[in-house]
Amino acid sequence: MHSIPVGVLGASGYAGRELCGLITAHPHCHLAFATANERRGQTLRVRGGDRVHDILMVGHEEAPLDAAALVFSALPHGASVDWVGRVLAAGAKVVDLSSDLRPGRGGSTHPVPDNVPEQVPYGLPELFREGIGHASVVANPGCYPTSILVALAPFVKAGLVAPDGLVSVAAASGVSGAGASPKPELLFAEVTENFRAYGAGNAHRHLPEMTASLQRLGGTFDLLFTPHLLPVDRGILSTITVPLTEAVADPVGVLRAAYAHEPFVEVTDALPALADVVHRNVVRVTAVTVRHVRRPTLTLFAAIDNLVKGAAGQAVQNANLMLGLDETAGLPR
Repeated sequence: MHSIPVGVLGASGYAGRELCGLITAHPHCHLAFATANERRGQTLRVRGGDRVHDILMVGHEEAPLDAAALVFSALPHGASVDWVGRVLAAGAKVVDLSSDLRPGRGGSTHPVPDNVPEQVPYGLPELFREGIGHASVVANPGCYPTSILVALAPFVKAGLVAPDGLVSVAAASGVSGAGASPKPELLFAEVTENFRAYGAGNAHRHLPEMTASLQRLGGTFDLLFTPHLLPVDRGILSTITVPLTEAVADPVGVLRAAYAHEPFVEVTDALPALADVVHRNVVRVTAVTVRHVRRPTLTLFAAIDNLVKGAAGQAVQNANLMLGLDETAGLPR
């Protein structure tokens, strides 16, 4: 098969580096360019499969956009959408890893270029696969929403979540989820042997993305989301408390039925752990019936690698669909 040229804007960030590694090991694609303004002219070393590759990074303006069939934009929120417009004008497709075009747009009011659709497919194939394959632009989901929506969706679509209830999520992420920019609160001495919440008060930028997506699935309940920072490199574990309309005899069976044919969802009877999912493009999920409460309630557990299924791996999954390739091509399972 002809090797398809793809590019990465923002290759020096954690998601960008992960993308470069996945692309160098992809059986049907090759890396046409990788950009990083602050590190232009420097070499980025990434592991792709069982090999290590040295990639020369160029500035964004130097990138030959017209040399790529598809471009991944791993640029910061607010800056990415302008480059999406440039890539489209050059004739390539785009997977945007920022929140700029996701449902709710991360609460952003940043203007969208005229040649970029206001509404683009939301690239969570397990829930919204229709439309991705023929799209010129796909909005890649956030890491927290990926774990939470995959766990919740089967119960929402079945009408089992109490419409007037409060779904409460406590989710913990590795430090790479905060990005590669230097921040005092992410120094090793601040993070190691520590565990803390952030974005308290239901104010996290992923909330509009999740609430809009849940409404699309038919959910009318309130969502309370509290993220936490884990002293590990990568991984997300989400714990989701769900009030039900009625007791569910086999909640794990509901998940199994929903995802029986999904290659990147693992439904398990055991509680998922980060060690089960790191460096893999999977969501590992289960459900447990809560005892000793008055209202029928479930606790859902979902684990992902925030840099793979939560970012770069899911972006490649979407790109495979957009390019007419096997959805699983080049993705670690």
